[in-house]
Amino acid sequence: MSRWFTCTPVEFGGGPDFFARDSGLLSRGFRSLGVESRAVMPGPVRDDDEPDLIRTDFGNLESADWWASRKIDGLVLYAWGRPKFRKVAEAVRSAGIRLVLNQDSGGLVSPRAGFVDWWKEQCIVSGIGRVAGGTPRLVKQLTKEFTVGFFVSDRLRATHLAQGDWIAAVSPLAAERYRAYCGRFGNGLEERVVFVPHPVDPRFTDDDSGKQERIVAIGRWDDERQKRTSMLIEVMDRLLVQDLEVEIDLVGSRGPALTEWHRGLGASLKERVVLHGRKTSDEIAALLRPARISYCPSAFESFHIASAEALCCGCTVVAGRSVSLASFEWFVSDGDGRQAETNDAAGHLAALKAELVDWRVGRRQPADISSRWSARLHAPNVARRILDLFGEPHAGLAQ
Repeated sequence: MSRWFTCTPVEFGGGPDFFARDSGLLSRGFRSLGVESRAVMPGPVRDDDEPDLIRTDFGNLESADWWASRKIDGLVLYAWGRPKFRKVAEAVRSAGIRLVLNQDSGGLVSPRAGFVDWWKEQCIVSGIGRVAGGTPRLVKQLTKEFTVGFFVSDRLRATHLAQGDWIAAVSPLAAERYRAYCGRFGNGLEERVVFVPHPVDPRFTDDDSGKQERIVAIGRWDDERQKRTSMLIEVMDRLLVQDLEVEIDLVGSRGPALTEWHRGLGASLKERVVLHGRKTSDEIAALLRPARISYCPSAFESFHIASAEALCCGCTVVAGRSVSLASFEWFVSDGDGRQAETNDAAGHLAALKAELVDWRVGRRQPADISSRWSARLHAPNVARRILDLFGEPHAGLAQ
């Protein structure tokens, strides 16, 4: 039996939440194909760790002997290409293990990936003009990038990436950017860049029970800089009074702004908006199946798993159009949603209203959307995509 492990060199919890996405979920995807797989993570064993998680000292992750003792055929390393984890990649390579380097990023890791878009992203990520501290945050990042970053970190990142048989970017646009970046260092490194999306749990699927006039938005609503809670509030305020049929489910940590907004809604509007707080994967899937649209007001995202889960449930997605939302160009490429023409409240509102019309006149077919995206994103199919890079046989069927 083939043996493929996954690893993240950062200490997270190892319970059900870890195995619901990213490296934990990919390991489960391998197992569903008949491939022996476990996830590896540093740190002491925790009470809620799942049995197929291996905990070890971080030093072992930098040891070729330790990796060789695992007797595995391949590893998918979730280390973001960061220079600080390059010794982990080097140890795996020295142990003779096939290595795929997952890059959870939109690809703008350096000005070398494309200066204009990189500059735009730094302004967006810093929150300049939107949140307190934006300008100092931007100055700090620019100073770091054009000193240590340009002369040291970029080359160490390239050393890290050079260890991989494949460099897996999570969206087509991110792959283009990584190819541009890797091309700066020669030796054909850019030829190893491939597109492999993040996996989605197969529990996210359409159940043919029918769609309702519902929009779901999922996020950490106490994080204004990334999730743009103020944008969400402004758009929902307008939508609720302009469309008297739509209902809204808001999932995730609420924060004071969202809580206060909801408290201030009139009774007739409040009953159409539900603040759910944090939910389990099963609970989120149950909210997405009857929904029509998943809305993402974020300023920046590396992938946005919530939208990927929604597509697998037969929803369409709506988000802004931005250099910092690389996956959405792919998410809507088959007409399964739309990006706002202007990345402001008016643009987002117009996109949501147009998407609601497309649903009402029958232009959206949830079973087709779910089937298309489940084939692309369900964990067994993403695991299969990785095995196919190496011509590895596997016994599992698509789910």
